[in-house]
Amino acid sequence: MSSRIPQDIERQVFDLIVVGAGINGTGIARDAAMRGLRVLLLDKGDISSGTTQWATRLIHGGLRYLEHYEFALVRESLRDREAILHVAQHLVKPLGFLVPIYDRSSRGPLMIRLGMNVYDALSYDRSMERHKMLSRKKVEEREPGLNPEGLKAAAFYYDAQVEYAERVAVENAISARDNGATIITYANVERLIMENGEVRGVEFTDVFEGERYAARAPVTVNVAGPWVDEILADLHRPGNDENVGRFMGGTKGSHLIVDPFPGAPEGEALYVEARKDGRPYFIVPWNGRYLIGTTDLRYEGNLDHVSASEDEIQYLLDETNYVIPAAKLSREDVLFTYAGVRPLPYNPEGETGGVTRSHVVFDHAKGGSAAGGKVKSQSAELPQVGGLLSIIGGKLTTYLNLSRQTVDAVFEKLDRKAPKSTSRKVPLPGSETSDFEAFAAGFRSASTIPEVLSGRLLKLYGVRAAEVLKVGEDDPELLTPLSSIVSVETALIGAEVIWALREEMAQTLSDVLLRRTMVGYGPRVGLDVADAAAQVAVKHLGWEDERAEREVREYREWIERYTPKEFRDRESSRA
Repeated sequence: MSSRIPQDIERQVFDLIVVGAGINGTGIARDAAMRGLRVLLLDKGDISSGTTQWATRLIHGGLRYLEHYEFALVRESLRDREAILHVAQHLVKPLGFLVPIYDRSSRGPLMIRLGMNVYDALSYDRSMERHKMLSRKKVEEREPGLNPEGLKAAAFYYDAQVEYAERVAVENAISARDNGATIITYANVERLIMENGEVRGVEFTDVFEGERYAARAPVTVNVAGPWVDEILADLHRPGNDENVGRFMGGTKGSHLIVDPFPGAPEGEALYVEARKDGRPYFIVPWNGRYLIGTTDLRYEGNLDHVSASEDEIQYLLDETNYVIPAAKLSREDVLFTYAGVRPLPYNPEGETGGVTRSHVVFDHAKGGSAAGGKVKSQSAELPQVGGLLSIIGGKLTTYLNLSRQTVDAVFEKLDRKAPKSTSRKVPLPGSETSDFEAFAAGFRSASTIPEVLSGRLLKLYGVRAAEVLKVGEDDPELLTPLSSIVSVETALIGAEVIWALREEMAQTLSDVLLRRTMVGYGPRVGLDVADAAAQVAVKHLGWEDERAEREVREYREWIERYTPKEFRDRESSRA
């Protein structure tokens, strides 16, 4: 029996099983646990190891959704944006966006102004300033690096950025656990348990040990993102075409990370319309560098191994070099890339940008939506079964509303009155203070560690930074950066490694570097600290040397999909 899995798991009585620990799954688990339900959350990987970690890292209303008349989605997104700014104030910050308007743009200044006015009207409860329209002269003064050819004007508005989306999911999971939920990662759901036309639980396998378990609950929520259809495989009729009864048909989005470059926007993001296909994309200051993305391509490949293609990389480089001529970015300037698949409804026709970003809480007993938007009914192709909800779509910004709607639907299926949801008002663990700025100032002044380290701990852990520091109070080595490059983004300390594995449900070195401490997204993608971090676990957590070596090797193998510059440099030096 694995020590990660409760010995009595098969005898425990749960009200709800949630399959998928991305932002929506952890949000649902948290909301349900806070309302008193007995919750089991399962994921075949780590918390936020799927779509959540591959986002553009914005909390935004979706300005471009207006052109598809998705006003309800924009309003929902803007409302949740304000709530997330409150519940995750240490992780989510306002960010300004400049939208340059060229004579080649598909929408001119008047249309952009109209859209901005609608956006402001839909965000009537915002805490940020209204948009501004800027003349060509003002734009050139503000962003002199922009290509002046055909430049007519620009709009400036505010949305928000979440540099570490993974940590929002992790903190939702921590909060769910602290409210009584059972959370098991690396637990691969193999099949749904069916009894008399009802889903009564799941069978899952411990990915590490290979042992199989059964867990039961009257309601199961399938929130596996792009993998939703894999969970539903047993419901498909034998001999049907693989697309019959299909729910998910996500599109691939790829991103580049580069160092600061000539002409780059300072302190604000650019929201630009690409020349080649008219698709909007972002150039965003992020994590001490710049994030450029994203693409939007239909994807039918391996969902477990998604990477940016060289064509996508060149597309983003070309477009950036055109809009900022001094940039002169080349493939060699790309520090690393990442790519993922959006969990969108299956829609093989039309442009990818036209596929709705709205979510659906699909009730398999009804063969239709229990909440959210609408989806082409699959009920004629899949049997109607009770006890099962599937989440189709969903985006980072709207996870709070999706969670509330889903848990309301769960209570309805349990035939119980739903207590009012408080998840959008109660802060996540790292933001449990009425004045985070005041807390941060006090933490810095009382801290004996360098400013760069205190800044890093506050940025990642919020008010729990003090608890992370306590891990190393008896061993000064644990408060010493493991990397020779010391910055807020890279200065990992040993105390964080221990904290991640002891307190934040990390199971592997990859979990620690990519989804807890976030150094896997530094300029060297954590390769400079992987060995040292593993040795911290050897010294303080009892890892065997063999395990440490294996964990480092598996991390390096996993990170290859990011095509890091460090790997490319080593290969070229060997050649």
